[in-house]
Amino acid sequence: MSKGKVLVIGSNATRIEIRGGGWAATGQYLNETVVPAMAVIAAGYDVVLATPDGTRPHIDPASDSAVHFEGDEAAYGRAKAFYAEHPAMTNVRTLRAVIEEGLDAYAGVFVPGGQAPVVDLMQDADVGFILRHFHERAKPTALLCHGPIVVAAAMPHAREFRAALIADDVAKARDWARGWQYAGYRMTVFSNSEEKVVEEHVLKARLHFSMVDALTVAGGAVETTAADFEPNVIVDRELITGQNPRSDHLVGQRLVEALERAAARL
Repeated sequence: MSKGKVLVIGSNATRIEIRGGGWAATGQYLNETVVPAMAVIAAGYDVVLATPDGTRPHIDPASDSAVHFEGDEAAYGRAKAFYAEHPAMTNVRTLRAVIEEGLDAYAGVFVPGGQAPVVDLMQDADVGFILRHFHERAKPTALLCHGPIVVAAAMPHAREFRAALIADDVAKARDWARGWQYAGYRMTVFSNSEEKVVEEHVLKARLHFSMVDALTVAGGAVETTAADFEPNVIVDRELITGQNPRSDHLVGQRLVEALERAAARL
């Protein structure tokens, strides 16, 4: 029998704004999507995947490689099969439908990364509603890599906050972030130096803002590792954040532990 349901929030973005005008191709990372989801399922929970428009997330080709599975071709193959075939990944709901059916049925929520969530999820009103629900009830809330930027959606003025970041107006962004429920939380996110690697070798362009700077401006206590691409997870109250793709297994482990602790309290 299932121990409960965990909501996985996916992005529908396939491109992201870049400095100088125009867009770069982007998507959601394969390992970040499936590794924590598989850990949750292995622990006895059901996973429900939901996106803004109810279609499956686009997987960033840069992540579709055994490199993101420590070179383990078998693990990479299992991940691809899971994403392609498992009902948890193929029976996608809209965020609105999940909300209307009732969030009380969910024990936790998880948001994977890739640059895609920076485009849609961080300013999505339904995502904001979901995050406020989980925050108010202290339910496990896990976010990985670029996923932690999605906590901005819980701001009263998330769209305005993002627009100010793109306009390089830090003062205005700070004003729009007032009343943010995660102000003062310890958290991590894809670091500035890690982002430079992706900008140079994957995007071939610069993004309008860094994740670290955005969350710091908002009032988050952001911590990243001195060495790039080393696993790093921070847990503060209900919030579980992982820094980069290599934090996928550790985020899954911390999320399962938080779910078990919450179940024990109940």
